[in-house]
Amino acid sequence: MPESTAPTTPSRLTTSPTVMVRRSIELMKPVTWFAPSWAFLCGAIASGASQWTWTDVGRIALGVLLAGPILCGMSQVVNDYCDRDVDAINEPQRLIPSGLVSARQVFITVAVLVVLGLSIAMFLGQYVALMTAIGMVLAVIYSAGPIRAKRNGWAGNTIVAVSYEGLPWIAGHLAFAPLTFGSVLMAALFSLGAHGIMTINDFKSMEGDRVSGIRSIPVLYGEIAAAWTAFVTINVAQILVVMYFLHVRNWVIAAIIGALVLMQIPTQWKFFSIADPRKRAIFYNASGIAMFVWGMMAAAIGVR
Repeated sequence: MPESTAPTTPSRLTTSPTVMVRRSIELMKPVTWFAPSWAFLCGAIASGASQWTWTDVGRIALGVLLAGPILCGMSQVVNDYCDRDVDAINEPQRLIPSGLVSARQVFITVAVLVVLGLSIAMFLGQYVALMTAIGMVLAVIYSAGPIRAKRNGWAGNTIVAVSYEGLPWIAGHLAFAPLTFGSVLMAALFSLGAHGIMTINDFKSMEGDRVSGIRSIPVLYGEIAAAWTAFVTINVAQILVVMYFLHVRNWVIAAIIGALVLMQIPTQWKFFSIADPRKRAIFYNASGIAMFVWGMMAAAIGVR
């Protein structure tokens, strides 16, 4: 019988350290690490103070490790643990409800990530440590009761967008230099855009959200209205970025980001022609988000 469908027994929790580490990393969902890691890199570039020296490259590498594997990984573990009862009904094969990962292992994993995260953050500076602490608090507020912000699509997506884009960007900047207006504005606008991307991601879990009482934006307003809400949010955020660079007469960056926005329109329009909401999210994640991501880098270079 495959491991994922075997009955839960104490022996399943008695395994090698290598397997336990592998399962903890699986709980941390490496596929989610890119966004905050990229945002930290963009913030570091936006600071204008990072150079191609071994010291600065090392600091960026530590920041990327902090934002992605450690902090984002920690938030994923916390979220899976808080969702264990719902997952036991909807997805009993997952690591925690299946008994492959114990509560003790979850707590140890979170503790290790918290200690590592705060240690690296303090090394990068007290303001980076402050952003890190705020991110950790938001991770708990998002997933855990009594607040459990994920139950509301607007509040939950705002927390995720700020945690994945805004805070890492600002932390990346603060790791090298004091904040500037342009950099903070870019962090805020790309967080707004990320809110729309989070709404697209919610399409793939609509059925489970309805059953578990999570009022995601697709659940609240239906598929078409939610899609329009998401794309208006994504595009308005990027158009405001273009307007900023037009205002400061940085024509090249404005043109680059404007072109990237236009390239997203056909992808977004095609989104409405796909019948299955889950395939809609997969399709857009595979095709549309790349231009948004490159727009972030262009903006970071433009404000440095």
